[in-house]
Amino acid sequence: MKINSQIKKTLRPYLQALPDIFNYQIATKILIAGWVLVLGRIFQALLKSSGRVAVTSGDWQFLFTTWQGIIISILGLVSLFVYVAFDLNSKIVLTRELVTGEDFSLIECLKEGFASIDKLVNLRGLLTVIYIALIAPIIGVGVSISLTKGLYIPTFIASFIEGSVFYSALAGFAVLLFMSIGIANLFIIHGIVIDGKPIGEAGPDSRKLIRANWKDYLKHNVVFILSIGILIALTAVVFLFLPLKLISVLPLSPSLSRILNIFFVIAGVITSVLTDFFAIPVYLLKMTQLYYSYKQGSEFEFRERKIKNLGAYKKLAVVILIAVIGAVFLVNDHFDQFFPLDTDVKIIAHRAGGNEGGENTLSGLEAAWNAGAYGSEIDIQRTKDGYYVLNHDGTFSRVAGVNRKPEEMTLREVKKLSVDGDRVPTYEEMLIACKGRMVLFTELKGNTADRKMADDAVSLVKQYHMEDECVMISLKYDLIDYIERTYPEIQTGFLTFASFGKTAELNCDYLGLEEESATKDAIDSIHDEGKKVLVWTANDMKSQRHFLCSKIDGLITDNVSQAIGLRAELEQRSDLDRMIDKIKTIL
Repeated sequence: MKINSQIKKTLRPYLQALPDIFNYQIATKILIAGWVLVLGRIFQALLKSSGRVAVTSGDWQFLFTTWQGIIISILGLVSLFVYVAFDLNSKIVLTRELVTGEDFSLIECLKEGFASIDKLVNLRGLLTVIYIALIAPIIGVGVSISLTKGLYIPTFIASFIEGSVFYSALAGFAVLLFMSIGIANLFIIHGIVIDGKPIGEAGPDSRKLIRANWKDYLKHNVVFILSIGILIALTAVVFLFLPLKLISVLPLSPSLSRILNIFFVIAGVITSVLTDFFAIPVYLLKMTQLYYSYKQGSEFEFRERKIKNLGAYKKLAVVILIAVIGAVFLVNDHFDQFFPLDTDVKIIAHRAGGNEGGENTLSGLEAAWNAGAYGSEIDIQRTKDGYYVLNHDGTFSRVAGVNRKPEEMTLREVKKLSVDGDRVPTYEEMLIACKGRMVLFTELKGNTADRKMADDAVSLVKQYHMEDECVMISLKYDLIDYIERTYPEIQTGFLTFASFGKTAELNCDYLGLEEESATKDAIDSIHDEGKKVLVWTANDMKSQRHFLCSKIDGLITDNVSQAIGLRAELEQRSDLDRMIDKIKTIL
């Protein structure tokens, strides 16, 4: 009985705060969305004046070498400060009022949060904003903003780091360093916003509070996060997993089983969205309570608050319930359209055969074909005497043990090399091996990737009449644009792992996206422009399943057999699995 009473006492302040947090989140998201819309229009106008539709990872220098790019960079940095003011500073003002029980208005919270931004307009403030916006989301320590909470290290970079003991150790040291900085300066924004301190005082004060209370801070964090996690888990078990399990074992008709599955899955999605919606403000509420506790040297109790307009929230809940029921019947009537069973995603072997055979070799290509791959992605570079051979890196050191660049060697010298027991093939040999069997995605690679390479590669494709069986791809957009304009009959693809602007309007037939940047919105916008989407390089089963259930056109992977086997498994899924897989591609 005492335990139940203590739990209620602990949770009551957070439950009482939810309506105010809800109002705040809605208001700020509307304001931020409006600003992002205006900013996007300004950026697009600047890009248009420079003759561009987007800036990508392939031409980021534009941001620092043109007046349009410099204006975009400055506006972006200023907007980051503004975003921090609305998304973090104002939240801390809100949590202060909720913890202390003061009466407040949302407008006052926003004004005060915005006014406190002037204390960040200095070098220390800039570093603090960069940490909050860019570093905290990646390492998962310290307060962050919702705009960049999904920030990530691209998979191909992470794989490169993991493949080297030195870089792994360096990355581990960097993570520990930034974690220490994040924890030590946890209360720096609280000091600025709540006590009005300049950042030069707020930083040392935060570090002093953490040094004196770090054990208590860790204890409260662990208990708080575990408590919330257990509460969410229990809610999910009672209201989602148990009902879904009962549906699967009870002797229900297929139509009723499907309707009930749809209802509980939609309810689960709503719960997940609301959890994400409230997560950061509720966590900041706890941090603000700890800030007051550490300042006064004893536990700071929440002041009791009354929930205003409770009737309005009950009516909103009823409206949501009615909408859910309507959605259930709509989804049921178009179930196969919303959650298709089959997938049309093509499997493309990375670097000729992926893990099926030697990298960028004829045997690798043959292995990929035997495994059932639709296509093969290869990398070509030019030799000293003008031939085109396959190699991914700048030198042959990794694959053949020779630390020389392709452009430093003749074809005769290259042919003496051995990659897993195979000779290094020429581009012409790969074309011949692919003809009538697979689609060849040829990446123009390295220092010799220029217009001459483009002209020569296209000439070879035409020589073998393989215009419909080849796609020229590159990380260099100017090269892809050149091919598209000069040889419109040749299919092209631009590879990028970061971009902003109207990326879908870039002049190419395919857009190759790195895993984390291949969002539903990005995929849809590319398809709306009549282009196709490639995703590179999805190797683990979870990632492959995700993209095989999406609307992409091609999946480049090292694990070809695994992807093909997984695709066959997906065709045997239950209704519930189909819904869950599809939802994962959206959220």
